[in-house]
Amino acid sequence: MRKLPEIMGEQLNKKTPSRKDEYSAEDIEVLEGLEPVRKRPGMYIGGSDERAMHHLISEVLDNSMDEAVAGHATRIEIRLEAGNKIIIRDNGRGIPVDNHPKFPGKSALEVIFSMLHSGGKFSGKVYATSGGLHGVGASVVNALSSELVVQVARDKTLYEQTYSRGKTTSKLKKIGPTKDRGTTITFIPDTEIFGKDAKYSPAAIYKLARSKAYLYRGVEMAWSCEESLLKDSGGVPIEEIIKFPNGILDYLYTLVEGKTSLTPKPFYGSVDFPDSEGRCEFAIAWTEEEEQGFLTSYCNTVPTPEGGTHVQGLRSALSKGLKNYADLVNNKKAGVLTPDDIFGSATILLSIFIREPQFQGQTKEKLTTANATRFVENGVKDHFEHWLTGDNNASKYLLDYLIQVAEDRRRAKDQHEMSRKSATRKLRLPGKLADCSRKTSEGTEIFIVEGDSAGGSAKQARNRETQAILPLRGKVLNVASATTDKIRQNQEISDLILALGCGTGKDFNIDKLRYERVIIMTDADVDGAHIASLLITLFYQEMRGMIEQGALYLALPPLYRLSAGGESVYARDDAHKEELLKTVFKNKKKVDMSRFKGLGEMPAAQLKETTMDMAKRTLVRVTLPAAEHGTDAFKKAEGGTAMLIERLMGKNPEARFDFIQENAKFVQDIDI
Repeated sequence: MRKLPEIMGEQLNKKTPSRKDEYSAEDIEVLEGLEPVRKRPGMYIGGSDERAMHHLISEVLDNSMDEAVAGHATRIEIRLEAGNKIIIRDNGRGIPVDNHPKFPGKSALEVIFSMLHSGGKFSGKVYATSGGLHGVGASVVNALSSELVVQVARDKTLYEQTYSRGKTTSKLKKIGPTKDRGTTITFIPDTEIFGKDAKYSPAAIYKLARSKAYLYRGVEMAWSCEESLLKDSGGVPIEEIIKFPNGILDYLYTLVEGKTSLTPKPFYGSVDFPDSEGRCEFAIAWTEEEEQGFLTSYCNTVPTPEGGTHVQGLRSALSKGLKNYADLVNNKKAGVLTPDDIFGSATILLSIFIREPQFQGQTKEKLTTANATRFVENGVKDHFEHWLTGDNNASKYLLDYLIQVAEDRRRAKDQHEMSRKSATRKLRLPGKLADCSRKTSEGTEIFIVEGDSAGGSAKQARNRETQAILPLRGKVLNVASATTDKIRQNQEISDLILALGCGTGKDFNIDKLRYERVIIMTDADVDGAHIASLLITLFYQEMRGMIEQGALYLALPPLYRLSAGGESVYARDDAHKEELLKTVFKNKKKVDMSRFKGLGEMPAAQLKETTMDMAKRTLVRVTLPAAEHGTDAFKKAEGGTAMLIERLMGKNPEARFDFIQENAKFVQDIDI
């Protein structure tokens, strides 16, 4: 009898492997030049969406800013033209155009734009501090642009070279003599990478230009944009010379304008780090209106939205400095203070310049340089303590206010004090909820708003006794197409459920709802309508009893403000605007019209007047057809609301496509 191993061995030997089972040297790909950037743009700019496309501007602008910070440039021009064309010009030294010693026949300019990890910022000899570190910025922009033109004015001669999708398309050539100096880079992002519909935002680029001018007071930013691109751009000028003599202090004053400061003067200053390691500049104001704090940090003029070690140093400096001052004035209550309490009511700007900073990723959103914590903490703490002792009355008031904030936080942790009703005493409320003060739910309402910016305006506009504000970040998860686990793990939905206190699904209890009304307040545009749809879907699926009981509403913020002859009227949409022009402003020759970009852009007074004042506003109640009420409504609603939500918000994209085709003929006005 043959043994089983022998039989198995014969069968294995007879098997002929297919090509897909093989793995040999010919399967190993080697990407050359700038091919890796085009193959995986996310590794270099964080993705291939519009946000990543805007990062290309930052890469070029950071190089010009490095020239300015190094003392070689005083003016930077940035222009946006049709077709996503960007032109950035500085009056710095100009990129070297002589031949590179390691690459015969190639200029230093061509090496910089055609080879990864090439530049003048590795040794620290050319730039003491810089935003560019890895030598990939210019070459990445080249790799991801369909067209790129570099002009260099150097040694009284103008040079030019062109590129496309990472390839050099012309030799470096002399254009002629010039009296100017500096570098001009013109590029168009590649639609093969970012898509044909991707558009540069004038507002975003203008904001970036202003922030750079704030960060380095010695530079003048010249902004310009084709007028045709400024439609619905929120008041962005066609052109403007941007310069701030007081740097980030000017920026701070714009952020706290109209707010009630807790101290006569902000805490502002600059510190040189020891051994010429760099410096930092800071500007901080504490205001009564700030409930969650506002922090913006930078390193070498590069924004660090995720903070990092320099922010850790600042948190430690403020915390230790304030506690030391409390010991000095014998305030025993300061032991309850945490950095979050100190930051919570502060508007903070922090900008540092250091040698060879280390960031988390190429997009540089978080600083990881370990020494930055020590540098900032040691430098700022002494200045802070000196500032506190300089005005004892103001500092004691600030200290008492922050201690009160800390004690309120501690009381909020006690479940019986945090809850307004016995049924919700075990509820732990989300930290970003700005709750109302009334002890019962009668007459109270919670506004669910999109984003911290809109939340900040709503908090200023609200009636603190009866109106609560819960800001949500980004678009809410589409629960109609998400798994139960994903819904439970979503932080925004968890915060919303905690704030309402009435439970979900089978555990939903309308009697436990902590507010009489729940109001969805989103921007009066397509994105706002989408967010509202996602929230309504959430309430329908998880808390449908709230809709059945008539507790869910939609706010109607205006889209336009029309003014003429001293009279101002708000229009909720385009149709309403046309109606007002034909009636209220019928005999007016000139009517000024402004379009609100979003709730966060509306002054708090206007938001209160139009949307939140109970005596003036208009709300739309979300309802269900009578036949769909009750516990078995979902099963009975074939062809009704449940089927409509499943068709529009469910997992089947073909159903949405069919719906669009069936209803496209009814569309009259499209908000694009």
